[in-house]
Amino acid sequence: MFESKAGVLWIAGIGFFIFAFISNGLVPILMYENMPERQLTELVNPNVMYTGEDLQRRYPEQFKKYVGEATKENYAELLAAGRKIYVGEACWHCHSQFVRPVGNESKRFGPVARTEEYQNVLQRPVMFGTRRVGPDLSREGGRRGNDWHAQHFWKPKSVSTDSPMPNYPWFFDDNDANKPNARGLAIIMYVQWLGSWLESYPLYEAYQTGDDPGGKLPADTVLPAPAAPEKAAADKAAETSPSNSTDTPDTTQPKPSEDPKPSDTPKPSEDPKPKTNEE
Repeated sequence: MFESKAGVLWIAGIGFFIFAFISNGLVPILMYENMPERQLTELVNPNVMYTGEDLQRRYPEQFKKYVGEATKENYAELLAAGRKIYVGEACWHCHSQFVRPVGNESKRFGPVARTEEYQNVLQRPVMFGTRRVGPDLSREGGRRGNDWHAQHFWKPKSVSTDSPMPNYPWFFDDNDANKPNARGLAIIMYVQWLGSWLESYPLYEAYQTGDDPGGKLPADTVLPAPAAPEKAAADKAAETSPSNSTDTPDTTQPKPSEDPKPSDTPKPSEDPKPKTNEE
């Protein structure tokens, strides 16, 4: 067998298969077999609390009707319901939840997926997905506001013109996009949870938790409304504009905005001749 090229290739193929099985299958199992599986209440992190408080502020009547108090326990139940709706509506058929280390996916969707991210009850089974008709959602949390998601579930084409996603009017009461029902609130909470465990995401930086071991925020907690993307971009542009720069100006070429003092401004009667380069 070893005297022919076919025999050598056959033995090499078997060897590489065994090596791949051990390195990609057996080793990860041994590495993470003792990692505890996180339960629902453990998944309600400060970013999820922010999402819940924002939903309460935007849809107070609907929130009170379908969620009740802003507690970790209620948010945990909302997450579980959102997960079931995500599976039941077959969202996984068009969206993946796995950022691969190929094709610059980290530039499109965020950091490459890690094993420990899937070690919780909301990842049983893992929604790797079958294809990507829509974008990967494993880093969706915080990228867009709750009102955007509500409108997107109501009529996707109203916020994404070429979207093939169907409308979900049964996520809302009275045929009104501003009245998400239990299903609507749950699916929004679940989508905003995806990626909320990362260190930083756009709408999370301003959130600060209350010192309440029971998981309920103080009644007088006031959270700032998330800044609109257009306003945030305008503020950033204003901060980086030349007029707001703290760098030392170039005195060799005075800026047009630098107004000379009245005493330094020559009057037409004092110097009728135009200045030359020699002067």
